[in-house]
Amino acid sequence: MGALSYRTYVRYHDNMGYRGKLREQQQARDLRAQGLTLQAIADRLGVSKSSVSLWVRDVPFTPKKRQYGPNRPNRLRDEKLAQIAALDQAGRERVAILSDDAFFVAGVALYAGEGAKRDGTVQFANSDTAMVRFFCSWLRRYFVIDESRLRVRVYLHEGLDLEAAHGHWSDVTGISLGQFYAPYRAAADATMRTNKHEFGCVYVVYCCSRTHRAVMGLVRALLSPDAIPG
Repeated sequence: MGALSYRTYVRYHDNMGYRGKLREQQQARDLRAQGLTLQAIADRLGVSKSSVSLWVRDVPFTPKKRQYGPNRPNRLRDEKLAQIAALDQAGRERVAILSDDAFFVAGVALYAGEGAKRDGTVQFANSDTAMVRFFCSWLRRYFVIDESRLRVRVYLHEGLDLEAAHGHWSDVTGISLGQFYAPYRAAADATMRTNKHEFGCVYVVYCCSRTHRAVMGLVRALLSPDAIPG
């Protein structure tokens, strides 16, 4: 946000947000339909890649063919991208909109793989925006949650934009910036792909023993041999 104060940034974020950028959203959708990558769209519009990902998530995507040298298309790579695009579409058609039962079980499975198991606290950590959004929606849908007790902590390497990371994860989780713990800043790592983890890893925390025990009861039931179809 340049010279803007953090408080000004928060006020701007709360009042405007990415949802206010209607023209940019439509431009992003048009460019995606033309086959541009998320990064190419972000660069052209001067917005973050994560915002573009949210705006175009339901736009069918067919990658543009790239040229490798003078008039030398990479046939194997093009075939790979075409197959991925086709199977992505097949996956969307097969999954469609989850039924309530399917969403419920999928959330249990997600927590079984990525959630904290130690008694007392529901905690989910990930760097993937879609997974974090899915988990937060699931937690709110199937449990009685006191929103004021939700907390977030961001783990971010030094040199990356902390304000942008906090704004991003507040959007994704629906949790106010005032409920964020102090961040953890890891030492800069020259081997890290900063374009892949520009917003770091986020921990979503809900301190409620009863809720955690209920979640773990579901996890144990899901992983029981009795739950596996014969």
